[in-house]
Amino acid sequence: MRRIRRILLAFALLGMSASAYAQTTDALRSRIDSLRALADSLEALLPRELPAPPPVYSQAEKDSLYDLWCASLHTTDFDVPENIDSAHFASRVSDEVLMARLRAMNPFFTLPFNETVKNYMVVYAEKRPKSMARVLGLSPYLMPMMEETFSRYGLPLELKYMSIIESMMNPLAVSRAGAKGMWQFMYKTAKIYGLEITSFVDERLDVVKSTDAAARYLRDAYQVLGDWPLAISSYNCGMGNVQKAIRRAGSRDFWAVYPYLPAETRGYVPAFVGAYYAMTYYKDYGLVPADVGMPAQTDTFHIRKNLHFKQIEEVAGISEEELTRLNPQYIHEIIPGSEGPCVLRLAYKSSAAFIAADPDSLYAHRASELLSEQILKGADNPVVAPSPHRGTAHASSSSSYSIYIVKKGDTLTKIASKYPGMTARRLMDYNHIGSVIKVGQKIKIPRK
Repeated sequence: MRRIRRILLAFALLGMSASAYAQTTDALRSRIDSLRALADSLEALLPRELPAPPPVYSQAEKDSLYDLWCASLHTTDFDVPENIDSAHFASRVSDEVLMARLRAMNPFFTLPFNETVKNYMVVYAEKRPKSMARVLGLSPYLMPMMEETFSRYGLPLELKYMSIIESMMNPLAVSRAGAKGMWQFMYKTAKIYGLEITSFVDERLDVVKSTDAAARYLRDAYQVLGDWPLAISSYNCGMGNVQKAIRRAGSRDFWAVYPYLPAETRGYVPAFVGAYYAMTYYKDYGLVPADVGMPAQTDTFHIRKNLHFKQIEEVAGISEEELTRLNPQYIHEIIPGSEGPCVLRLAYKSSAAFIAADPDSLYAHRASELLSEQILKGADNPVVAPSPHRGTAHASSSSSYSIYIVKKGDTLTKIASKYPGMTARRLMDYNHIGSVIKVGQKIKIPRK
């Protein structure tokens, strides 16, 4: 169409006499306007372009959300179907009730009811009781912080439920692709949004700072895409891929764009609706919050010297397990306060013990052992753990690690204490797992 306009304009200008160029500006504009009108009329006669067919994806590109859910929390509430979008889950609640409940949720964007959305509603509310019980247990600690963050940026508070589809609100979640933390930031995106990643600190695991980064990303995505379902989808596949899908669909309506999104992204908004629904009506399904050991209230302290978790545990009596759970961003259990002020989070009940500890005794305790130059240099130049990507033969070599089988009552901290120099954090990094383990699970113990 632009080509037609240019041709008509060129002919008009070439046909003008020299005296025509002396016409007034208004007359010239009038002629150009008439040519544009002619071009518009010709446009109506042209056949409309049909949108490109939906892209075809390989089996390896199929939806991967469920694999992350199972892997990050080690739960198998039900057998995950290969493609939930084409599945048909029966619910103990009628479609009429489900639709009425969706309307009553008064969401910040329209929540349509269809078979795909229903599947996700059933998955979160009925098919994953163990995982959702854990999410409900984490909510009193994490949800108020997320609400405060989204409110500060003027964003819908319901966006907090995205953390459920990202990681089931697991601050220590690690995906196979290398995304980390509750908000599953990849390295590059994390750096773009100002999260610090060094040899000692990975702020993707910091629930407060990663939530702030997620809020800023969603704010930017909405400003670019102008639609919340599309902005939410971009969190999974990136703004560029969503914009490409919009162009191919010739529309900004989510369900029109849906077939053109990457396969692993299509279920993201329906999953968001499902998680949002389950968190709203969990009591109707008999879901009860699990005891996850997270405090509803915490205190923060600014640490300005290097400090090891074991120093805090042995001087102030605060367990290393609590320290790791509330401060997972310190990847070697070392708070590098000498490089700049670092935040230490403690349960409210533990704050008094930390305040009461004599600072000189705290920082001096076993410092030559736990914070020696050799230890700090070793953390700054870590030995790379074997990758599954390097082949199973290397990963299973008995010369690089031994195997520990988890027993009842075990935690990673307890297991680490059985091996000199080992830490819970190192076991998590080496095994690519979170802090939740189950009886019978095999844990690789790296050899020195």
